Amino acid sequence: MKFVTTPDATLLTGLSTATLREWTSRRALIPADVPPKGKGSPAGFTWQTILLLRIAASLRDRFHLELQFHQSLFMSLKAGLRRTSFIALRGKTLALHGGDRWSLVEDGSTPPPGDAVLITLQPHLEALAVGFSLPSPTNPAGQLELFPARAIDSGENLVAVASARKGNAEPVTAKRWRSA
Repeated sequence: MKFVTTPDATLLTGLSTATLREWTSRRALIPADVPPKGKGSPAGFTWQTILLLRIAASLRDRFHLELQFHQSLFMSLKAGLRRTSFIALRGKTLALHGGDRWSLVEDGSTPPPGDAVLITLQPHLEALAVGFSLPSPTNPAGQLELFPARAIDSGENLVAVASARKGNAEPVTAKRWRSA
């Protein structure tokens, strides 16, 4: 399982370091997968936790929801995402039904009956694919990348992910390198 540290997590989520620490440590809204060992040591985050943090940021920024009240929802989502592969999320929308109830709905299909907040996962998956070197969700169905580009090492792609998160750029695509 691959982990990113706090500096990379801030770039992938668009959250400030202070907000990330507040949400993952002090308030334990969405706990880090590997807590920091002490002062000055970074926490470790999996792609599932980064996805949850991005969803939480969307709920706060777009819908102005108070996140602390939805802590049980985040715990339920984290447990569900642990059982779901990254590729299985392609073409899905997250439906939040209230309380700790949620479901994954195919993009373009009719949402389940009743009220729900719908969150399209595609932009989040694109950012995670670049940041974690995961198969790109924009590839044709059934076609996976043989060797996903590693973006964490360069930091350049993470800056592009952060600017896309804030709405300053078009969807992020992994940089392709040619060999001589």
